[in-house]
This record gives sequence, C-alpha cells and structure tokens, in this order.
Amino acid sequence: MYDYLIVGAGLFGAVFAQQAKAQGKKVLVIDKRSHIAGNIYTEKTEGINVHRYGAHIFHTNNKEVWDYITQFAQFNRYTNSPVANYKGELYSLPFNMYTFNKMWGVVTPQQAAEKICQQKMAAGITEPKNLEEQAISLVGVDIYEKLVKHYTEKQWGRSCTELPSFIIKRLPVRFTFDNNYFNALYQGIPMGGYTKMIENMLSGVEVRLGADYLENKAEYDALAEKVVYTGPIDAYFDYSLGCLEYRSVRFETETLDSDNYQGNAVVNYTDGETPYTRIIEHKWFEFGKDEAGNDLPKTVISREYSKEWNVGDEPYYPVNDDKNNSLYAQYKALAEKEDKVIFGGRLGEYRYYDMDAVIEKALAVCKAELK
Repeated sequence: MYDYLIVGAGLFGAVFAQQAKAQGKKVLVIDKRSHIAGNIYTEKTEGINVHRYGAHIFHTNNKEVWDYITQFAQFNRYTNSPVANYKGELYSLPFNMYTFNKMWGVVTPQQAAEKICQQKMAAGITEPKNLEEQAISLVGVDIYEKLVKHYTEKQWGRSCTELPSFIIKRLPVRFTFDNNYFNALYQGIPMGGYTKMIENMLSGVEVRLGADYLENKAEYDALAEKVVYTGPIDAYFDYSLGCLEYRSVRFETETLDSDNYQGNAVVNYTDGETPYTRIIEHKWFEFGKDEAGNDLPKTVISREYSKEWNVGDEPYYPVNDDKNNSLYAQYKALAEKEDKVIFGGRLGEYRYYDMDAVIEKALAVCKAELK
C-alpha cells in the first residue's frame, strides 16, 4: 500500500516524508504520541508558543540546511544568550569577557587568559582526562566550581570526574564581549512555532497519531515496502542486548499573571542546592509578542529537572560513554542486517544531534535512498 512507513513524526521523519512525497512516493507517517513534531513540539498557551519538551533554538552554518528548512517557516532573529544564576549572582553565558569581569574583575582578554592559565597550572592539568579537568583547563577553577560543576552533575546525574571530557568541548569560551551562544551564520526560531513548521513539511502526507509501531509491528510492516524507524534502536530489538542509557527531563510548566518573570528566555541555575537545572520563559523566544506583534500580558515558565531514564520515560540525552557506545555498536550491527529498515535520528542512531544535524543527515539518507 505504501512505499515507506515512517515511524516517528519528528524532524528526521518529517524531512524523509517530505522528500519522499516530492519524489512521488506513497508515504505513511505514524507516531505513538497524540501530536506531530516529536520533541520540538510547541503548543499555544495564552498566545505563547510553549516548547513542551524543552527549549529548541535552531542554528546552523550549513546553507543547504538553512535553505531547505526556511521553505517551511519564516524564522525570527532570536539570538541565544543564556544567563547563569549562581545563588543570586548572574553571569553571562557563553563564557566571555562579561563573565570574566564579573568573576575576577579583569578588564582585558590578556588578564582573563592569564587568570585561567594560572588556575589551570595550579590544578596541575596537562592532558584532561575527564570533564572536570577539561572544564578547568578551559575556564579555570573558579568558573568551573560556580558555573559548570553542579549544573553538569545535576544534568547528567554523575560526578564530573566520571564524565568524558568531550561533553564540555561544546561549550563556547570567548575572550570578547560576544553574548551570542551559538555564533552560527543562521539562527532563530520559526515564527508561529515548530509544530506549524512540521505541519507544513507534512502537508499532503498521511499521518496517524496514537499509533504504537512496536506493539503492532507485523501489522505495520505489512503496509509498506520499507520502514524508516526513528525510535530507540534498543527498543526496536526488544532490549535483547540490554538497555542503552539516557538522561530524561521532567518539566514543571506554569502560566503566571505577570508579563515578565525573569527577563530572558533561558536562565541556568548552577548551584548544587537548586533542584532544577534551568527555567525557560517561553515568550522571550519570540520577543514577548504574538504573531500580530502585540505584547502578551501573561507569561509561561518551565522548570527543568534532569533525571535518570527508565523504560517508559522519554529519552532525551544519550549517555555516550564507552560502555553505552559499545552496546550501541552491537545494536547497530543488528540494524545493518535489517534490509527493509532505515534507522535514523537521535534515538535511532543513539547520538545527541542538534536540529540542523538531524536535517543534514536526513537529507543525505534521502539522497541515497530516493535517487
């Protein structure tokens, strides 16, 4: 009946569905959730596009990806400039000259670099062996202790000395007064929300929601020549080799009778006592305005609590340590024997992908598959 059954109506699935339909293929998209758009799903509350599964800020240096995605939404000029709150002290993120000045009183890049070098030398770090040592080598002991250590340990549920160094290498450190976290050539938020963008991508494609593929696998497999599977790879194989580990997130979202709660879209809480990692104030992703440009009288905030993942929870961040990467390699070997199934996306490939990387990978898979 169908050329492709696409399991998951998130970003990878939507790209594949759009491209396959454009090539004249008959496509069915299913998702066990009651909505499309996966974890980038946004829903309107008091005129505000609320990011139900955590903040998503689009950024890329890839013009092909930007040209592709902007067919389906107009993006605003939102720039990610988070604030770190350490026991009431506020610091700029990414780490830059504003951060160094507030922390140490330094006013020149040379003074900041010297301070970091002194602290790195005093800590005796030459070749960083874990996240703690990598962080100290990048920003020194003071910033590590106040702004990195507790936040990271809350997020990952593990000591920084047990986490691999590569996790912190994503963190920008700048000896300028640039508060643009991503510093990407193209960035912003789709006006009207991500759900509207995915709706446009899936225009004309048959979508069934509340459909659990793994519960009715044989029935769904019989519907299509090939399957594009974007769910957890270990779940596909019924956890036969064991469970891959993830971190999950719990959200406490509330609507407030105030027009401004924290004055910024993202505030990270970097002390060890505050149980949540950050608070998102969703209206500031779109400058506090509705789509007609009117000021919004209320606000919606979400507190994010990181937690260990258990089967049944939503998996967010793969724990890409040696043990889990080794287990994933075994699942990948099984996946390669499934000649009718394409595994893709964050869960299908057990990788922490930014949105632009998901699109780039999906387009590459489409090019190879639909040629």
